[in-house]
Amino acid sequence: MRSVALRCLSGARRRLYVPAASPVTHCISLRARPKQLRWISQTTTSEDVVPEEQNDISSGEQTLEPTATAGTPEQPVDSPQETDGKRNENHPLNSTLGQVTGFERGSTVALYGFLGKRRDKSSRLSFCNLDTGGLEDVQIVSKVREDEDKPWVKDLHQKLKATPAYSPVRVGGVLEHRPRPARKDEDEQVEGTPEPVAWDIQMNNLEVFNEFSKDIIVSEDAVWSPSQRHLQLRFDPLLRKRLALRSSVNFEARKYLMKMAFHEYETPVLFKSTPEGAREFLVPTRQPGLAYALPQSPQQSKQVLMASGILRYFQFARCFRDEDSRADRQPEFTQLDIEMGFARRKDVMKTVEGIINSVFHMLRVSEVPREVGGVLYSSAGELFARYDKSRDPDSQRSGRTKLWPLRDLRFHPLVQFSYKEVMEKFGTDKPDLRIPTSICRVEHLLSEDFQKMITSLEDPIVEAIQFKLNDTPSEHMAFIREFMENLPKTTLKFGSSSAPGVFVFDESKPLNGLSALGHQAGEEIASMESKYWPRLQNGDLLIVHARERTDFKGEGWTELGRLRKTIYDAAVQKGLIERDIGFRFCWVKNFPLFTPDIDPGEGQGGAAGVKATHHPFTAPIDPLTAQDWENIENGKPWLVRGDHYDLVLNGNEIGGGSRRIHNRAMQETVMRSILKMPESGIAQFKHLLDALDAGCPPHAGFALGWDRFISLLCDVDSVRDVLAFPKNQKGEDLFASSPSQLTKSQLDTYHLTPSDWAVPETEA
Repeated sequence: MRSVALRCLSGARRRLYVPAASPVTHCISLRARPKQLRWISQTTTSEDVVPEEQNDISSGEQTLEPTATAGTPEQPVDSPQETDGKRNENHPLNSTLGQVTGFERGSTVALYGFLGKRRDKSSRLSFCNLDTGGLEDVQIVSKVREDEDKPWVKDLHQKLKATPAYSPVRVGGVLEHRPRPARKDEDEQVEGTPEPVAWDIQMNNLEVFNEFSKDIIVSEDAVWSPSQRHLQLRFDPLLRKRLALRSSVNFEARKYLMKMAFHEYETPVLFKSTPEGAREFLVPTRQPGLAYALPQSPQQSKQVLMASGILRYFQFARCFRDEDSRADRQPEFTQLDIEMGFARRKDVMKTVEGIINSVFHMLRVSEVPREVGGVLYSSAGELFARYDKSRDPDSQRSGRTKLWPLRDLRFHPLVQFSYKEVMEKFGTDKPDLRIPTSICRVEHLLSEDFQKMITSLEDPIVEAIQFKLNDTPSEHMAFIREFMENLPKTTLKFGSSSAPGVFVFDESKPLNGLSALGHQAGEEIASMESKYWPRLQNGDLLIVHARERTDFKGEGWTELGRLRKTIYDAAVQKGLIERDIGFRFCWVKNFPLFTPDIDPGEGQGGAAGVKATHHPFTAPIDPLTAQDWENIENGKPWLVRGDHYDLVLNGNEIGGGSRRIHNRAMQETVMRSILKMPESGIAQFKHLLDALDAGCPPHAGFALGWDRFISLLCDVDSVRDVLAFPKNQKGEDLFASSPSQLTKSQLDTYHLTPSDWAVPETEA
């Protein structure tokens, strides 16, 4: 046994004890450490490990000695199994900190990767890139001198030329640094991102593992169908970068939660059917009439963990819901699930903000695969500090956002709104804070005659929104006319009782183009000014719309709120509003505890005509009062507020949580007296009720929609772009052809009988 010195990033030195026969260079990557390692300090991570001597890197695990002898063809380099630990090639599975970066110039190595397209400079000189899966830019050089007298050299050159591009290979040779061309201003590297390393390998050995099919035509404009998902992944480096980023963000979130004394616990995937709110996927068993259900979420299991004395739980949970697929929804999805015992809302919010803080600090020194205008860069700094690019000539030249040094960052606590507040200000419970202006009430300024022009409602609420566009009033009018004409072709529909009034503030027209509002109303609206309503200027777009004067009952949008978001997105797409690539988070809290049950396929199956807004385990903000019970009995359950909170990013709900009911009597009251669930439905929750009855502590939790969160980080429209194997909008995996048709033998095994479909005659 001997000790090896490690130098940590903090400057401290630690010692690692390894068997005497173990090469020092095994310490290069502790994430994939060899089995010979006996002990390592728990405070040392793979980021802390650096080699003591540069020579160790080139003389140990990553260096291969030449095996060719003069006048004889070089034999394939021994595989890692054949070397019996005496030397180790640079196999992708043996190095997680980069494929080639530890090598020295002149090292004889063996590299694994995929061949790129070959470039023949002459019959004796060829170049070919090698994709090693890392940051390195590796180029194979195959050269045959005119006076070459070794036949194997010529044969090797011809072998390279005969090998199809994209084939997996092992290349042996001598490694040399390749000078990189000087950067142009527009190609400057983003500050804080790794710089690719350029290498040439003078080839002296080539082993082809499996030739790429010549029937597959690869080109720059090739479009691969979903049934060719393996080719989509193979030839879309940006897609692979997104998946790699997802892995890095997963690790960062885990690391933070473990530091905060959370532990990761697995909960059942084969569960039971319970009326939580969404449709479930059922899994039949060989026992007649019995089936599992795939969990909509680990909600019940994690609450049982709280009652079991496990007070800090998390997991990256797989969840399943039989819902209509959308761009941001899949039938199976991942959520970062968290639960805390003896916790309140603010404790959970602080923990979630800590995760976001940790992730974005990590993104500050990583290249986030966000593509805007063909340019990849990180914009994570928008969450921490505003940076005026116009004041930095370097940023103006490069066209990229300069990043603040990490030490200068300070995470800002996220702004909080109540549900009622966001519905009034933004017309949605998922506000997009990139839109700088809010909704403003104006019915007190408008005449009854004008109100009757835009609505048939009696005593309506009339609201206005504005947009500051960057072109001329005439161009803005053309834009909004085209938008309104195409509105019937979209999913945005208006009720028959109201229609929006559209105006463009034009200083060249009488009353600035607002004459239809009336003289007094036009002047007053033109002079309005507040924090979220700047004074109207030439070219500004003004929309006026009426809605019914009623309470918000848990709905997610008003008509004007949806129109506001749609116009904003269209204006950004047209270039009339500069695209904001920042991240705007906020909390929305104090939702109605109960909402009208409109969809009979959802909810908790009760007879009261209402459902739990979040789920039936959410606690009210305060103990139910006599006034709350009166509101429930009078058919206004939405007036009771639940201790439920959502996290919103750029107009997308990315997570939700609540403080839970931890008392059995209260939980049964909600199910039986308010939701009016049948006794059979309540009995399905017996396991949870028994756990609550065993001294369950107060607890609260949160679930962060991981697929949606990663898609927003990567600035893609669909969660399918951050999943390795997504399903389409029909819930189908076209690559694997799932779901698949059941056969007669399968039906017999699980005691199933087809109703309105035929069993195929041919068995699968």
